[in-house]
Amino acid sequence: MAKKIEYSQDIMAMAEFAKALSHPVRVYIVKKLSEMDACCYSGDLVDELPIGRSALSQHLKELKYAGLIQGEIESPYIKYCIHRENFEKAKIMCDAFFEQELKGKSGINCSAK
Repeated sequence: MAKKIEYSQDIMAMAEFAKALSHPVRVYIVKKLSEMDACCYSGDLVDELPIGRSALSQHLKELKYAGLIQGEIESPYIKYCIHRENFEKAKIMCDAFFEQELKGKSGINCSAK
C-alpha cells in the first residue's frame, strides 16, 4: 500500500492560487485589477471581455474563493479589487517555487518521440 502524503498548508495554498489562475479570463481579471489604483465594478469588466455576465460572475467567484480578489457590494453593484495581502503571498510563493534549484541531471531531453 502506498504511503499517503500530507501536503503542507503552503502547498495547498499554492495549488488554490494556481487553480484560480488556470483560465485566461481569470488571469486577465487579476492582471487588470492589479494595475488599478482603485476597485473595479463587475459591469466594467463584462464590457471588456468576450463572455456573459454569468460566466464573469463564476470567474470572479473562483478568484474570490482563492483569496486573490475581494468584493464589496455597493447596491446595486459589486466592486472588486486585488486582495493585496494574498496577492503578495501568492507572488512570494510562486517566486520561491520557480527559483528552486533543479536537482539531478540537467539538460536531459525527456520528450517522447
